[in-house]
Amino acid sequence: MTISTVPPDRNVSLSPIRYEPRFQIEAKSDDLDLSSGLRLIWRRIGMIVVLTMLLMAPAIAVISGFKPTYHAASRLMIHRPLATTLSAEDPGGNGSLDIGSEIERLRSRSVAERVIRDLRFDERPEFNPALRKASLVDKARDMLRGLISGQKPSSPIRSSVEPIFPEYYKALSVWRDGQGGVIQIGFDASDPELAAAVPNRLLDIYLEERKDSIRGSVDAAEAWIRQRIAEQQDRTNAARDAADTYQETMRVVPDDDAQGKQIKSITELNDRQTKIEQSRADVKETISALEAADDASLAAQSKFIPDSIGAMERDLRVQQQDLDRLLEIYGNDAEAVVDLRAKIDKSRTDLGLAVDRYLQSMRARFAALDREDGTVRSALSAAYEQRSRSALAKIELARLQRIVDKEQTALDKLEAQRRTLAGQALLPGAEVEVLSPAAVPLGPQGRGRLFYLIGALVGSIAIAVTAAFVVEMFDKTIRSFDQMAGIARIVPAGFIPRLRRKDRRNPSLLFGRSQGGMFEEAIRTVMISLKQSNGGKLPTSIVVTSAHCGEGKSLVAGSLAIELAANGSPVLLVDGDLRRGHLDLLFKSGLKHGLNEVLGGQVGIEDVIHHHPSGIDFIPAGNPSLHRRARLTDVADIIEMARARGQIVIFDSAPVLASADTMHLTALAERTLMVVQWAKTSRRAVELSLQHLKSARSAEIPIAINNVKPKRHAKYSFSDSELFSKSMMKYHDIKK
Repeated sequence: MTISTVPPDRNVSLSPIRYEPRFQIEAKSDDLDLSSGLRLIWRRIGMIVVLTMLLMAPAIAVISGFKPTYHAASRLMIHRPLATTLSAEDPGGNGSLDIGSEIERLRSRSVAERVIRDLRFDERPEFNPALRKASLVDKARDMLRGLISGQKPSSPIRSSVEPIFPEYYKALSVWRDGQGGVIQIGFDASDPELAAAVPNRLLDIYLEERKDSIRGSVDAAEAWIRQRIAEQQDRTNAARDAADTYQETMRVVPDDDAQGKQIKSITELNDRQTKIEQSRADVKETISALEAADDASLAAQSKFIPDSIGAMERDLRVQQQDLDRLLEIYGNDAEAVVDLRAKIDKSRTDLGLAVDRYLQSMRARFAALDREDGTVRSALSAAYEQRSRSALAKIELARLQRIVDKEQTALDKLEAQRRTLAGQALLPGAEVEVLSPAAVPLGPQGRGRLFYLIGALVGSIAIAVTAAFVVEMFDKTIRSFDQMAGIARIVPAGFIPRLRRKDRRNPSLLFGRSQGGMFEEAIRTVMISLKQSNGGKLPTSIVVTSAHCGEGKSLVAGSLAIELAANGSPVLLVDGDLRRGHLDLLFKSGLKHGLNEVLGGQVGIEDVIHHHPSGIDFIPAGNPSLHRRARLTDVADIIEMARARGQIVIFDSAPVLASADTMHLTALAERTLMVVQWAKTSRRAVELSLQHLKSARSAEIPIAINNVKPKRHAKYSFSDSELFSKSMMKYHDIKK
């Protein structure tokens, strides 16, 4: 940006030079490179230092309260006794011990309680919170808990060991070294002797309690197994009595001779039955043959006929042959034939009677065989039934005997377990081999306080730098015209450096032009920008406004008026902020009326003009309560009156976003100057304000960035940061 030292003369026209800043090309406020990061840290160094100090304060308090901690450790090996390992009666118990379970035994509450009481932890403030003074954090936490629960916080009981347990377990460390059976016991304490005493005492108590535990377990198991043995003995006796009673009741003979006799009797009866069946078949066949024959001679030819009947049948056949020969020789009437025929008839009659008697005897024999067969069958069925009953009785007796054997086997196993327990009771549960007992440590462990202080400092700086980056990331306020890239129809009017607070509150310094070279040059630059944006001539009416209150528009408006008056230009400065105008504090006009009264029609314009010795005519804001009755159309009369007098009218208007009066003023005035406060006004507010102003007037709007901190602005990577480089500040002799 060009800073002109030529005093602006409204009678000398400048060529309408258009100021084209670098930000018209899309640019970023800060690129992510090393130089930008260093610049960010440098410009935020104050914040980083303060935040680092705030973080370090509690860290120093905590680290300074650190006490040296001593660590002592013992190494031991736990394994089963050799006698247990070599035992052949318990093959399932030869495995190694569960090291995890032994570690839990070492960390058990009973062991911890005995260690705490034996070594008097309750008398050490390091482990007993009741002996320590409560910190502010603890008091605040207790108070907050009391407010939430509605109960007053109770102070810890000195004689109670409950608060000691967390401190004890925090200092104790028990772990397995590798995959073997080696266990390490460590303890941290501010007292080196206590750090060495705890692992050794813990080991002694562990062995005692484990021995008592095993003894109690064995006694309980032995009592349980004895009860089981008594119950099993009762069941065995009951089973044996049941078997004996059944054998006596069923008369079961266990020897083999009785069984052989039963089998022999059954075999004989089967043979007898077979013979009877055969005889019955023969007799039945004989009876059938005899009953089927029509002639006694034919029946006598059966193979079942006795010899006597057969002889009679042969005699009859011989007689029949003799009769046939006689008939061939003699006739039928011959005496010999007649006698022989009579003899044959008699023989045939005798044969028939013999056959009938034999048939009757066969039938009687068949009936006798039937009776004998029934008797044999009954005897055989009885024999089979007896044998079946005997077999079932033997099977049941064998089942009862197996039950007896099973109960006896269970009883023998219980007896064997009882003997095994009795043997185990004489052996230790585990053998502990101390590889290296805990010795009193010669020096504290861990790092020193300096190390932690350095670590805390590094961490605090890292947090502070991160916070600075976060703040910078979320900072959307305007610091450069580069940040307003993309906003159309605006004209950069320049930077106005920050005045010291005492200079801003001292009107004599402003009117005396002793406020500093860079501020004066900035006001001149704003005037030149207004002249260039107005076609090379100073505008006859200027409205100075801003987005929000407190951005320095009144100071800029007053400084512009002072600068114009100092260069011989007649100026009319109007306090156009009808609600909160305070320019009268600078001019000390002493007028009781102002612009509000003029616009309300109560007084004339001439009645509210204050002629300041500096050559500036000033109209104060007046009574703010009359604002609602103001007629802003009368402002045009003020502009016309000033133009007729050859004066430049400067309106110090209300903020754009706070009052619609400003939009009316910008529509009447020739040019509008918008003031943006450095590092306070956001881009969003600027865009919204420009949108309101452009709706009232289509001209380009000059923007001046006010209250710039030169040294801080020079630390940014903006293109206009060179305006406040070291050489420029040295040139203007900037002290602060």
